[in-house]
Amino acid sequence: MNQPRIKHRPLHLMSFGKRDLRTQFGAICWRLREGEVEMMLVTSRGTGRWIIPKGWPLRGTTAARAAANEAWEEAGVTGVIHPISLGIYSYEKVGGRRRKQPVVVAVFALHVTQVAEKWPEMRRRTRRWVSQAEAAELVEEPELKHLLETFVPPEAVHAE
Repeated sequence: MNQPRIKHRPLHLMSFGKRDLRTQFGAICWRLREGEVEMMLVTSRGTGRWIIPKGWPLRGTTAARAAANEAWEEAGVTGVIHPISLGIYSYEKVGGRRRKQPVVVAVFALHVTQVAEKWPEMRRRTRRWVSQAEAAELVEEPELKHLLETFVPPEAVHAE
């Protein structure tokens, strides 16, 4: 079984200490269209930049389930979540009084099977299906770009 080669990149904590670090869980929401991978991106609430659905841990649930929940709330998609993280990326979250906080996001693959017409954050975000290459081009975070560029659907990785 051939595993895709993943090039590890250093996390960027800037001037923050490791105790300042917070964790979120995110989902690469994907589907196959005419044999090609498409990914759904959403806009962030604050800056309107393109991101994957992501959010804070949920008490009493797994990281993968939390990522799937964020995909539903932010993008209105549901499907099959892969339980093993694809990797992580880091970014700086801007909070109250423009205070920045380093965040690490563990990313999971969500094979989208349903797209809702109405979803919880539909008035706060825009969602868009794009090609895998366009998804990598639209996001700003270097490690997330790498995860999107090198993404291989988990079913294909584990098929024999």
